[in-house]
Amino acid sequence: MSDELTNQGIPEPEGAADVIDTDYEIGQDNVEGSVGPIGFDIHNPVFMVSGLAIVAFVFYALVLPEQSAALFGWLRPAVTASFDWFFMAAADIFVLFCLFLIVSPWGRVRLGGAEAQPDYSYLGWFAMLFAAGMGIGLMFYGVSEPMSHYSTAFGGVTSEGGVRTDWAPLGATAGDEAASIRLGMAATIYHWGLHPWAIYAIVALSLALFTYNKGLPLTIRSAFYPIFGERVWGWTGHIIDTLAVFATLFGLATSLGFGATQANAGLNALFGIPVGPTTEVVLITAITAVALVSVVRGLDGGVKVLSEINMGLAFLLLIFVLIVGPTAAILTGFADSLLAYFEYLPALANPFGREDVNFSQGWTAFYWAWWISWSPFVGMFIARVSRGRTVREFVICVLLIPSLVCVLWMSVFGGTAIHQVVADGFTGAQDAALELKLFEMLGQLPLASITSFVGIVLVVVFFVTSSDSGSLVIDTITAGGKVDAPVPQRVFWCVFEGAVAIVLLLGGGLAALQAMVISTGLPFTVVLLLMCWAIMKGLSTEAR
Repeated sequence: MSDELTNQGIPEPEGAADVIDTDYEIGQDNVEGSVGPIGFDIHNPVFMVSGLAIVAFVFYALVLPEQSAALFGWLRPAVTASFDWFFMAAADIFVLFCLFLIVSPWGRVRLGGAEAQPDYSYLGWFAMLFAAGMGIGLMFYGVSEPMSHYSTAFGGVTSEGGVRTDWAPLGATAGDEAASIRLGMAATIYHWGLHPWAIYAIVALSLALFTYNKGLPLTIRSAFYPIFGERVWGWTGHIIDTLAVFATLFGLATSLGFGATQANAGLNALFGIPVGPTTEVVLITAITAVALVSVVRGLDGGVKVLSEINMGLAFLLLIFVLIVGPTAAILTGFADSLLAYFEYLPALANPFGREDVNFSQGWTAFYWAWWISWSPFVGMFIARVSRGRTVREFVICVLLIPSLVCVLWMSVFGGTAIHQVVADGFTGAQDAALELKLFEMLGQLPLASITSFVGIVLVVVFFVTSSDSGSLVIDTITAGGKVDAPVPQRVFWCVFEGAVAIVLLLGGGLAALQAMVISTGLPFTVVLLLMCWAIMKGLSTEAR
């Protein structure tokens, strides 16, 4: 970041910028003090309301495990069945809005002022963006999702009482191997391409614009100043920021739960370590402890270093599988999968009149709620490291380039697993549990023990960077937009994230984690839609 930091850690705009004239000062509602050597600087009432509500939820899940498990089991299908159309329509709007920004005159606006320069190189920027954005998800679903969609599409449509019971996307492709591969990869890319990255781009752009160009605090409420004016500093803003804390915490807890189950499965396959809640709790505890070290080291010394290491390892694993796997099939599959994605995209993105309810509700609606829950965390983190980029450069890099990398990743890992079924008759990855599919696929390639261990390391380090980055973001929100609040606060949130993940795993497993993501993602979808309007109003004054 810039050496000249003012306004509680926020750099002043450099060059021409439309700074908003407000009497609000960052941290004016904060409560500062110390307990012994531990200092605190927290926003009142966002910190207290969100902290106490989460503590009450954890207490409920621990004291009444049967009731909470029943609630979690009911919540996810109830929300997805009623609001799947809303999640899908909103995600379509986000993609169209981002594409509009790329070609509009507003794309020339520079984040941080007309003369601002980027704080990080492209390499460092991409590494942090990607590690925070989708690390654990790509490791967990890189093999399992293409394989699942291929298998269900190939199996065709099944129904009971006039209601479809299969999980195939669209109308399936019963018995047609080539068509099943294309549809399976298109459905996977739909979930990992333009739509999720558009969700992240909306939040990140709104935060960067209103913080670095308008001079407002780095917190979610700032994006709504053009809509609510000075009311964002009152209870209107408190509610927005509290929703952001809930969404971020439960979105992170879900990813940490997925990471723990996959790391546990890999350790069992390699070293015989037992699979179960006890091991998963130990893993979450140990990795949270490592994340604490990264938290203390700060953004440049912690997250940035770990992100670059992890991206290097991920790239090496990708190249290894590409070279020793079915290289020709992967490369041709990459191009064909992209074509299939654009071919099937209108049907996959259609929010109304869907017959493939298991796919559209169980996969797509859950994914969009998950990405939206992650969006305050990933968006604020991307905003922190994106100062100095133009809007056009920002949207292209955040939307298009990561989407292509995701397509490549899914084509290499998912394509290899599917090729093992189609060409070799090996069904180990197809038949394995979700968290084991990656290791089953790697087991058919040379140096399986080494690559499987690298896979576990990637899951663990993505786990650490997500926890560290999430702690940084939640701490910023609950400190009223300060980016230089006392480190013990970030430590507190890092520990809290691990505790929530543990409680949810014990209280209902991954179903509980998914239920909380859906429930917090729903109201925050409305927040993101309002952000699009606020971005237009904000950019219109910058471009004058």
